[in-house]
Amino acid sequence: MTIEEAQKEVDQWINTYGVRYFNELTNMTILTEEVGELARVMARKYGDQSFKEGEKDNIADELTDILWVLLCIANQTGVDLTKSFKDNLVKKTQRDNKRHISNHKLNSNKDEQ
Repeated sequence: MTIEEAQKEVDQWINTYGVRYFNELTNMTILTEEVGELARVMARKYGDQSFKEGEKDNIADELTDILWVLLCIANQTGVDLTKSFKDNLVKKTQRDNKRHISNHKLNSNKDEQ
């Protein structure tokens, strides 16, 4: 599925089952909440915290929840994420094409840091 197809699928789902989009501010708040849920799982899986009883490692589901809300926000604000992503990739490539390669922190052995 392409990004364009995903945007269309979300729009179709919203218009069929969701009645309407939540307003932009509500979706921004939901996005923040979903990122927090991902952060909780990451802290337990990769950080020093442990999972509480009943919690599970559901990184894929949390990432997909974030993607869903991002697609909603893009749809309701008229952003073509396919075009925007391509433009952003060009921007990053032009800006950072030597930056990371010449970063000694990224290229040195971790034991030397």
